[in-house]
Amino acid sequence: MSGLGRHTRRMEARVRRSAEAALGADYAERLPRDGDGSAADGFRRVMAEHAAGVVVVTADAPHGPIGVTATSFTSVSLDPPLVSFYIDDRSSTWQSLREAPAFAISILADDQRELASRFATRGIDRFAPPTRWQRGPEGLPLLHGAVGHVLCRKHDVLAVGDHWLVVGRVAQARVSAGAEAPLLYHRGRYGRFSS
Repeated sequence: MSGLGRHTRRMEARVRRSAEAALGADYAERLPRDGDGSAADGFRRVMAEHAAGVVVVTADAPHGPIGVTATSFTSVSLDPPLVSFYIDDRSSTWQSLREAPAFAISILADDQRELASRFATRGIDRFAPPTRWQRGPEGLPLLHGAVGHVLCRKHDVLAVGDHWLVVGRVAQARVSAGAEAPLLYHRGRYGRFSS
């Protein structure tokens, strides 16, 4: 083993001991060890507990409009105004979206569960009826009934693991008149916020 490899393992062990001390022995015993196949399962389970907003990312492509459901949308910066989302490297939409200079985010309302499912389904025309949409600035497809829309110019793209981080610079943002509550995704299901 190289010196760098030994140093990395020592650092990992030190971090693990610190985590165990901070979390307590009972919790730390359940932390996955190196090479433990349950680490990915545990990660999926804990992330399912994180409720996320649901959006559809759309863009105009040479062959027509494209779009995909995302739950990783977030604000990044106010100055300049930046937002981001992640997309799976294997997504059938990614190549066309990657080439588009601009994209739109439609923040879905809590009554748009079927629309979220439609834009997460492969092999269908996602913009065919019953999807209701119109073209906005730069021909960007905007979904009807959304809580709001954010129109962006592509700012940066970065490979992160098996996903791509897409950062957009906000050109326009608006909340829809009479906006409903947003659609949420939690434990593998769509739902709504209840205070």
